[in-house]
Amino acid sequence: MASFSSKSNNRSISLPSRSHPATQNIEEELNKLKTWEFSVSPTAEAVYNGLVGFGEVHKCMGDLLNLPLTLQALSQCQNKKWVDEILDKSVRFLDICGTTRELVSQFKENVKDVQSSLRRKRGDLSITSYTSFRKKMKKDAKNLVTSLKKMDHEEVVAVMEVDDQLVSAVIRVLREVTTTGISVFQMVLAFLSAPITKPISKWSLVSRLVNKGGYQENVNEIESVDAALSSLSKCGPNDVEKIQFVQSILETVEVHFECIENGFDNIFRCLIRSRSTLLNVVSCQ
Repeated sequence: MASFSSKSNNRSISLPSRSHPATQNIEEELNKLKTWEFSVSPTAEAVYNGLVGFGEVHKCMGDLLNLPLTLQALSQCQNKKWVDEILDKSVRFLDICGTTRELVSQFKENVKDVQSSLRRKRGDLSITSYTSFRKKMKKDAKNLVTSLKKMDHEEVVAVMEVDDQLVSAVIRVLREVTTTGISVFQMVLAFLSAPITKPISKWSLVSRLVNKGGYQENVNEIESVDAALSSLSKCGPNDVEKIQFVQSILETVEVHFECIENGFDNIFRCLIRSRSTLLNVVSCQ
């Protein structure tokens, strides 16, 4: 998937001008995400690129935490409460990431099952199973959004007494990473909780999803699957044209979700590495 750019962000990432040289790379990656738009109706491309961008943030964060200068400064910091705060949120992020990744994987498998059933001309049962899963995924995604909002509104530990400039800068960017992560995951979950499309006619479906032979921009791919499968309700077993059209949509969406799943795998590994590094810092205190 190609990179995307956006004009605005609902969430503010305001890094102070008194940046420490050690935090420069991670602040640059955070500012890139600041310029992106976390749409309330994101596409698979936006989701994928958001995950890639957040992965780059975590890579830079790992580099920052593993700098000898950073490790030495943090190990001498006597205030552990802010570390506990970040560690607590990191494990909750891992849980949310793991659950969301599982939803993505399950959706992809449901799409593959429908494809297989359509090839065997026995699609009714798999479509019913898909519809049931979609309702569950939408509900689970909304519950995860609630958890993110709760995390976002929690009070942070005061660190006004931290005199070391590097420690103060590290605390600041770690908290900005959490704020950014909440925005990225809210975008992903908004994508997964797309409204369930009601049955529409074949040509209505074509006009919605296709523009001069290609997909229109800003079409939620999950909604496109809903619409495609709904169109089969009036499809006879010999309506080859419609079945082939639906198959092409399913194949395209499966590829998109393969990319998103890979993005989640990378984020999950990054979260584990970052947490492990922070735990090592705590053990040195």
